[in-house]
Amino acid sequence: MLVLVGLANPGPDYEGSRHNIGGDAVRLLAAQRGVRLLVESRQRCVSATVPTPRGPVTLAVPTTYMNESGAAVSPLLTRTSLEDLHNFVVIHDELDLEPGRLQCKFGGGLAGHNGLRSIASALGTQDFARLRIGIGRPERKEQVTDWVLRRPTGERKAALTRDTDAAASALALLIDEPFDDAQRRINSSRD
Repeated sequence: MLVLVGLANPGPDYEGSRHNIGGDAVRLLAAQRGVRLLVESRQRCVSATVPTPRGPVTLAVPTTYMNESGAAVSPLLTRTSLEDLHNFVVIHDELDLEPGRLQCKFGGGLAGHNGLRSIASALGTQDFARLRIGIGRPERKEQVTDWVLRRPTGERKAALTRDTDAAASALALLIDEPFDDAQRRINSSRD
């Protein structure tokens, strides 16, 4: 069993924003695998389970706001009976990586990411896997909120689309290969 959770804010105001790239990558992967993410009763996410040769994989995107992601993750992990957090991967935007850079890792800090903070609080640990999708930083610190929440335009929008595609491909590696092998390939690749 593998559970992949892409973080995003709900609603049309946030569609196509840098902050939603984790959820967008999971949605793209679901479309590529021919499944629809559906609202789960009593769950705070949309999800689907995909059969694979290595076992079932649950794809999910919380329907909560980013800073409440933990409220969606806890019931999802209970429903899937997942106990080994090596098989739980959170996909999220990362200011500390340049745009287009992907990094897969297990554990680590929260880097000020409210979605990760909420999940770590709900789980009582920061020890879970992450696929970090680089979005870079704006020129000034006070621009961070607009940088992550607003939709880019022009070439920046096209680059975000390419980065979403690359992240979906990285997720396919995580599904098809053992974690350590997939991690090595993802972390050694460049955009």
